[in-house]
Amino acid sequence: MKIINIFIVLVVLLVVLSIGSYMSVYVVGEEQQVVVTRFGKIIGEPVKKPGLFFKFPVVDIPNYFPKNIQTWDGDPGQIPTLDKTYIWVDTFAQWQIVDPIKFFQTVRNVETALSRLDDLIDPAVRNFITSYSLIEAVRKSNRNLLFDKEFGADEHFDVPEESAKSNKAVYKIKKGREKIAKMILNQAQPKLVEFGIKLFDVKIKRVNYVEEVRKSVYGRMIAERQQIAEKFRSEGAGEARKILGGKERELKRITSEAYKKAQIIKGKADAEVTDILAKAFSIDPEFYSFVKTLEIYKNSLGARTSVVFSTDSEFFKYMKNYKLE
Repeated sequence: MKIINIFIVLVVLLVVLSIGSYMSVYVVGEEQQVVVTRFGKIIGEPVKKPGLFFKFPVVDIPNYFPKNIQTWDGDPGQIPTLDKTYIWVDTFAQWQIVDPIKFFQTVRNVETALSRLDDLIDPAVRNFITSYSLIEAVRKSNRNLLFDKEFGADEHFDVPEESAKSNKAVYKIKKGREKIAKMILNQAQPKLVEFGIKLFDVKIKRVNYVEEVRKSVYGRMIAERQQIAEKFRSEGAGEARKILGGKERELKRITSEAYKKAQIIKGKADAEVTDILAKAFSIDPEFYSFVKTLEIYKNSLGARTSVVFSTDSEFFKYMKNYKLE
Protein backbone atom coordinates (compact mmCIF):
# COMPACT_ATOMS: atom_id res chain seq x y z
CA MET A 1 0.00 0.00 0.00
CA LYS A 2 2.84 2.35 0.88
CA ILE A 3 4.53 1.61 -2.47
CA ILE A 4 1.36 2.56 -4.34
CA ASN A 5 1.07 5.82 -2.44
CA ILE A 6 4.69 6.66 -3.10
CA PHE A 7 4.19 5.91 -6.82
CA ILE A 8 1.13 8.17 -6.96
CA VAL A 9 3.02 10.97 -5.22
CA LEU A 10 5.93 10.63 -7.66
CA VAL A 11 3.60 10.71 -10.64
CA VAL A 12 1.80 13.80 -9.36
CA LEU A 13 5.11 15.47 -8.61
CA LEU A 14 6.37 14.64 -12.10
CA VAL A 15 3.22 16.07 -13.69
CA VAL A 16 3.47 19.24 -11.59
CA LEU A 17 7.13 19.66 -12.52
CA SER A 18 6.34 19.11 -16.23
CA ILE A 19 3.53 21.65 -16.16
CA GLY A 20 5.70 24.07 -14.20
CA SER A 21 8.56 23.65 -16.66
CA TYR A 22 6.21 24.15 -19.61
CA MET A 23 4.74 27.28 -18.06
CA SER A 24 8.20 28.63 -17.18
CA VAL A 25 9.36 29.02 -20.79
CA TYR A 26 8.14 30.83 -23.85
CA VAL A 27 9.35 30.90 -27.46
CA VAL A 28 9.95 34.03 -29.52
CA GLY A 29 9.84 33.56 -33.30
CA GLU A 30 11.81 35.35 -36.01
CA GLU A 31 8.94 37.73 -36.76
CA GLN A 32 7.86 38.28 -33.15
CA GLN A 33 8.71 40.50 -30.20
CA VAL A 34 7.48 40.02 -26.65
CA VAL A 35 6.61 42.25 -23.72
CA VAL A 36 6.42 40.29 -20.44
CA THR A 37 3.94 41.47 -17.79
CA ARG A 38 3.55 40.42 -14.18
CA PHE A 39 0.16 41.13 -12.70
CA GLY A 40 -0.43 43.59 -15.53
CA LYS A 41 2.86 45.47 -15.10
CA ILE A 42 5.68 45.36 -17.64
CA ILE A 43 8.74 43.41 -16.48
CA GLY A 44 12.14 44.23 -17.99
CA GLU A 45 12.95 45.15 -21.55
CA PRO A 46 11.04 43.83 -24.55
CA VAL A 47 12.41 40.62 -26.04
CA LYS A 48 13.20 41.09 -29.74
CA LYS A 49 15.64 38.24 -30.37
CA PRO A 50 14.25 34.85 -31.38
CA GLY A 51 14.78 31.90 -29.06
CA LEU A 52 13.65 30.13 -25.87
CA PHE A 53 13.23 32.29 -22.72
CA PHE A 54 12.28 31.67 -19.10
CA LYS A 55 9.63 33.33 -16.93
CA PHE A 56 7.82 32.80 -13.65
CA PRO A 57 4.93 30.43 -14.27
CA VAL A 58 1.39 31.70 -13.92
CA VAL A 59 2.32 35.24 -12.83
CA ASP A 60 4.39 36.22 -15.88
CA ILE A 61 2.49 36.56 -19.19
CA PRO A 62 4.27 37.06 -22.56
CA ASN A 63 2.49 39.49 -24.89
CA TYR A 64 3.38 38.87 -28.53
CA PHE A 65 3.54 41.54 -31.20
CA PRO A 66 4.67 41.36 -34.86
CA LYS A 67 8.19 42.61 -35.49
CA ASN A 68 8.04 42.74 -39.28
CA ILE A 69 6.54 45.54 -41.38
CA GLN A 70 2.73 45.54 -41.48
CA THR A 71 0.31 46.86 -44.09
CA TRP A 72 -2.57 49.23 -43.50
CA ASP A 73 -5.19 49.23 -46.25
CA GLY A 74 -7.55 52.18 -46.08
CA ASP A 75 -11.19 52.14 -47.09
CA PRO A 76 -11.82 53.84 -50.46
CA GLY A 77 -13.55 57.16 -49.92
CA GLN A 78 -15.21 59.82 -52.04
CA ILE A 79 -13.21 63.06 -51.82
CA PRO A 80 -13.62 66.36 -53.74
CA THR A 81 -10.48 67.84 -55.29
CA LEU A 82 -9.59 71.52 -55.38
CA ASP A 83 -11.25 71.83 -58.80
CA LYS A 84 -14.49 70.36 -57.36
CA THR A 85 -14.14 66.97 -59.06
CA TYR A 86 -15.34 64.09 -56.85
CA ILE A 87 -13.10 61.03 -56.95
CA TRP A 88 -12.71 57.73 -55.13
CA VAL A 89 -9.31 57.53 -53.41
CA ASP A 90 -7.87 54.23 -52.17
CA THR A 91 -4.68 54.40 -50.07
CA PHE A 92 -2.41 52.00 -48.24
CA ALA A 93 0.52 52.38 -45.82
CA GLN A 94 3.38 50.34 -44.37
CA TRP A 95 4.06 50.54 -40.64
CA GLN A 96 6.03 48.78 -37.91
CA ILE A 97 5.98 48.44 -34.13
CA VAL A 98 9.32 49.98 -33.14
CA ASP A 99 8.58 50.45 -29.42
CA PRO A 100 6.57 47.45 -28.17
CA ILE A 101 6.30 48.87 -24.63
CA LYS A 102 4.58 52.07 -25.83
CA PHE A 103 2.50 49.98 -28.20
CA PHE A 104 1.37 47.73 -25.33
CA GLN A 105 0.63 50.67 -23.05
CA THR A 106 -1.46 52.55 -25.61
CA VAL A 107 -3.13 50.33 -28.21
CA ARG A 108 -2.44 46.80 -26.83
CA ASN A 109 -3.04 44.93 -30.12
CA VAL A 110 -2.78 45.18 -33.90
CA GLU A 111 -6.53 45.60 -34.43
CA THR A 112 -6.63 48.71 -32.25
CA ALA A 113 -3.49 50.01 -33.95
CA LEU A 114 -5.17 49.69 -37.36
CA SER A 115 -8.10 51.67 -36.01
CA ARG A 116 -5.71 54.43 -34.87
CA LEU A 117 -4.13 54.46 -38.32
CA ASP A 118 -7.60 54.89 -39.82
CA ASP A 119 -8.19 57.89 -37.55
CA LEU A 120 -4.88 59.56 -38.49
CA ILE A 121 -4.18 58.69 -42.12
CA ASP A 122 -7.69 59.05 -43.59
CA PRO A 123 -8.07 62.72 -42.47
CA ALA A 124 -4.58 63.50 -43.79
CA VAL A 125 -5.48 61.97 -47.15
CA ARG A 126 -8.70 63.97 -47.32
CA ASN A 127 -6.92 67.16 -46.28
CA PHE A 128 -4.29 66.99 -49.03
CA ILE A 129 -6.55 65.68 -51.80
CA THR A 130 -8.95 68.58 -51.27
CA SER A 131 -6.01 71.02 -51.34
CA TYR A 132 -4.88 70.10 -54.88
CA SER A 133 -6.45 69.63 -58.30
CA LEU A 134 -7.30 66.24 -59.75
CA ILE A 135 -4.29 66.10 -62.05
CA GLU A 136 -1.96 66.57 -59.07
CA ALA A 137 -3.40 63.42 -57.46
CA VAL A 138 -3.11 61.43 -60.69
CA ARG A 139 0.24 62.38 -62.18
CA LYS A 140 3.67 62.83 -60.62
CA SER A 141 5.52 64.74 -63.36
CA ASN A 142 5.06 66.72 -66.57
CA ARG A 143 6.49 64.03 -68.84
CA ASN A 144 4.62 63.33 -72.07
CA LEU A 145 2.05 60.56 -71.81
CA LEU A 146 -0.06 58.87 -74.48
CA PHE A 147 -2.70 61.58 -74.06
CA ASP A 148 -0.11 64.26 -74.89
CA LYS A 149 1.09 62.27 -77.90
CA GLU A 150 -2.46 62.19 -79.23
CA PHE A 151 -2.38 65.95 -79.28
CA GLY A 152 0.70 66.62 -81.34
CA ALA A 153 3.64 64.77 -79.74
CA ASP A 154 3.41 61.73 -81.98
CA GLU A 155 3.49 61.43 -85.74
CA HIS A 156 0.37 59.26 -85.76
CA PHE A 157 -1.71 61.90 -83.95
CA ASP A 158 -1.10 65.06 -85.90
CA VAL A 159 -3.31 67.91 -84.70
CA PRO A 160 -2.89 71.67 -84.93
CA GLU A 161 0.04 73.03 -82.93
CA GLU A 162 -2.10 75.52 -81.02
CA SER A 163 -4.38 72.69 -79.83
CA ALA A 164 -1.38 70.73 -78.58
CA LYS A 165 -0.02 73.77 -76.72
CA SER A 166 -3.37 74.51 -75.10
CA ASN A 167 -3.76 70.94 -73.84
CA LYS A 168 -0.24 70.83 -72.44
CA ALA A 169 -0.70 74.15 -70.72
CA VAL A 170 -3.69 72.84 -68.76
CA TYR A 171 -1.80 69.86 -67.34
CA LYS A 172 1.02 71.57 -65.48
CA ILE A 173 2.12 69.57 -62.42
CA LYS A 174 3.43 71.50 -59.40
CA LYS A 175 3.40 68.88 -56.62
CA GLY A 176 2.28 65.57 -58.06
CA ARG A 177 1.07 62.30 -56.62
CA GLU A 178 4.33 61.22 -54.94
CA LYS A 179 4.84 64.52 -53.13
CA ILE A 180 1.24 64.54 -51.92
CA ALA A 181 1.74 61.01 -50.53
CA LYS A 182 4.97 62.19 -48.85
CA MET A 183 3.13 65.11 -47.24
CA ILE A 184 0.44 62.72 -45.96
CA LEU A 185 3.20 60.59 -44.42
CA ASN A 186 4.89 63.60 -42.80
CA GLN A 187 1.61 64.76 -41.28
CA ALA A 188 0.58 61.36 -39.87
CA GLN A 189 3.96 60.05 -38.64
CA PRO A 190 4.52 62.41 -35.65
CA LYS A 191 1.09 61.51 -34.27
CA LEU A 192 1.97 57.79 -34.24
CA VAL A 193 5.16 58.12 -32.18
CA GLU A 194 3.23 57.98 -28.92
CA PHE A 195 1.85 54.57 -29.95
CA GLY A 196 5.32 53.12 -30.61
CA ILE A 197 4.54 52.93 -34.33
CA LYS A 198 6.72 54.06 -37.21
CA LEU A 199 5.05 54.85 -40.51
CA PHE A 200 7.36 53.95 -43.39
CA ASP A 201 5.33 54.78 -46.45
CA VAL A 202 1.93 56.01 -47.61
CA LYS A 203 0.80 55.47 -51.19
CA ILE A 204 -2.26 56.39 -53.21
CA LYS A 205 -3.11 52.97 -54.58
CA ARG A 206 -5.98 53.93 -56.82
CA VAL A 207 -7.83 57.03 -57.99
CA ASN A 208 -11.12 56.73 -59.81
CA TYR A 209 -13.96 59.03 -60.80
CA VAL A 210 -17.35 58.80 -59.15
CA GLU A 211 -20.08 57.37 -61.37
CA GLU A 212 -21.47 60.68 -62.64
CA VAL A 213 -18.06 62.11 -63.51
CA ARG A 214 -16.91 58.78 -64.95
CA LYS A 215 -19.76 58.77 -67.47
CA SER A 216 -18.90 62.31 -68.54
CA VAL A 217 -15.20 61.47 -68.87
CA TYR A 218 -15.91 58.28 -70.82
CA GLY A 219 -18.20 60.23 -73.13
CA ARG A 220 -15.48 62.81 -73.76
CA MET A 221 -12.89 60.08 -74.34
CA ILE A 222 -15.20 58.31 -76.80
CA ALA A 223 -15.85 61.58 -78.63
CA GLU A 224 -12.11 62.28 -78.85
CA ARG A 225 -11.40 58.78 -80.18
CA GLN A 226 -14.22 59.09 -82.67
CA GLN A 227 -12.77 62.41 -83.81
CA ILE A 228 -9.36 60.78 -84.29
CA ALA A 229 -10.97 57.82 -86.08
CA GLU A 230 -12.92 60.19 -88.34
CA LYS A 231 -9.67 62.02 -89.08
CA PHE A 232 -8.05 58.71 -90.07
CA ARG A 233 -11.05 57.77 -92.21
CA SER A 234 -10.99 61.18 -93.91
CA GLU A 235 -7.27 60.88 -94.59
CA GLY A 236 -7.81 57.34 -95.88
CA ALA A 237 -10.61 58.45 -98.19
CA GLY A 238 -8.44 61.31 -99.50
CA GLU A 239 -5.56 58.91 -100.06
CA ALA A 240 -7.91 56.49 -101.85
CA ARG A 241 -9.15 59.28 -104.14
CA LYS A 242 -5.57 60.29 -104.80
CA ILE A 243 -4.66 56.71 -105.75
CA LEU A 244 -7.75 56.34 -107.98
CA GLY A 245 -7.03 59.69 -109.64
CA GLY A 246 -3.46 58.61 -110.29
CA LYS A 247 -4.73 55.35 -111.74
CA GLU A 248 -7.14 57.19 -114.06
CA ARG A 249 -4.40 59.55 -115.21
CA GLU A 250 -2.05 56.65 -115.86
CA LEU A 251 -4.78 54.77 -117.74
CA LYS A 252 -5.52 57.80 -119.93
CA ARG A 253 -1.81 58.32 -120.55
CA ILE A 254 -1.35 54.69 -121.61
CA THR A 255 -4.49 54.82 -123.82
CA SER A 256 -3.41 58.11 -125.39
CA GLU A 257 0.07 56.84 -126.12
CA ALA A 258 -1.34 53.61 -127.57
CA TYR A 259 -3.81 55.56 -129.77
CA LYS A 260 -0.99 57.84 -130.90
CA LYS A 261 1.21 54.88 -131.87
CA ALA A 262 -1.74 53.19 -133.62
CA GLN A 263 -2.51 56.33 -135.62
CA ILE A 264 1.14 56.73 -136.57
CA ILE A 265 1.29 53.11 -137.70
CA LYS A 266 -2.00 53.47 -139.54
CA GLY A 267 -0.88 56.70 -141.21
CA LYS A 268 2.36 55.10 -142.33
CA ALA A 269 0.42 52.09 -143.68
CA ASP A 270 -2.03 54.34 -145.55
CA ALA A 271 0.84 56.35 -146.99
CA GLU A 272 2.58 53.18 -148.03
CA VAL A 273 -0.61 51.85 -149.62
CA THR A 274 -1.14 55.15 -151.44
CA ASP A 275 2.44 55.13 -152.59
CA ILE A 276 2.14 51.56 -153.89
CA LEU A 277 -1.15 52.34 -155.62
CA ALA A 278 0.31 55.51 -157.13
CA LYS A 279 3.29 53.61 -158.44
CA ALA A 280 1.07 50.83 -159.78
CA PHE A 281 -1.39 53.16 -161.49
CA SER A 282 1.29 55.47 -162.82
CA ILE A 283 2.38 52.64 -165.10
CA ASP A 284 -0.99 52.89 -166.97
CA PRO A 285 -2.95 56.08 -166.16
CA GLU A 286 -5.78 55.12 -168.45
CA PHE A 287 -6.25 51.87 -166.58
CA TYR A 288 -6.18 53.75 -163.27
CA SER A 289 -8.89 56.12 -164.54
CA PHE A 290 -10.95 53.17 -165.71
CA VAL A 291 -10.73 51.38 -162.31
CA LYS A 292 -11.60 54.49 -160.36
CA THR A 293 -14.57 55.18 -162.66
CA LEU A 294 -15.87 51.66 -162.06
CA GLU A 295 -15.56 52.19 -158.30
CA ILE A 296 -17.64 55.35 -158.64
CA TYR A 297 -20.25 53.43 -160.66
CA LYS A 298 -20.38 50.78 -157.97
CA ASN A 299 -20.70 53.23 -155.07
CA SER A 300 -23.13 55.66 -156.66
CA LEU A 301 -25.41 53.51 -158.77
CA GLY A 302 -27.72 50.97 -157.21
CA ALA A 303 -30.05 48.31 -158.66
CA ARG A 304 -32.98 50.74 -158.83
CA THR A 305 -31.10 53.93 -159.60
CA SER A 306 -32.29 56.03 -162.54
CA VAL A 307 -29.89 58.58 -163.99
CA VAL A 308 -30.34 60.89 -166.95
CA PHE A 309 -27.17 62.16 -168.65
CA SER A 310 -26.44 63.74 -171.98
CA THR A 311 -24.70 61.58 -174.55
CA ASP A 312 -21.52 63.59 -174.32
CA SER A 313 -21.18 63.26 -170.46
CA GLU A 314 -17.68 62.29 -169.26
CA PHE A 315 -19.20 60.20 -166.48
CA PHE A 316 -20.35 57.51 -168.92
CA LYS A 317 -17.55 57.69 -171.42
CA TYR A 318 -16.43 54.15 -170.65
CA MET A 319 -20.00 52.87 -170.94
CA LYS A 320 -20.42 54.52 -174.29
CA ASN A 321 -17.23 53.03 -175.66
CA TYR A 322 -17.93 49.59 -174.22
CA LYS A 323 -19.21 47.18 -176.91
CA LEU A 324 -20.93 43.94 -176.17
CA GLU A 325 -19.60 41.02 -178.18
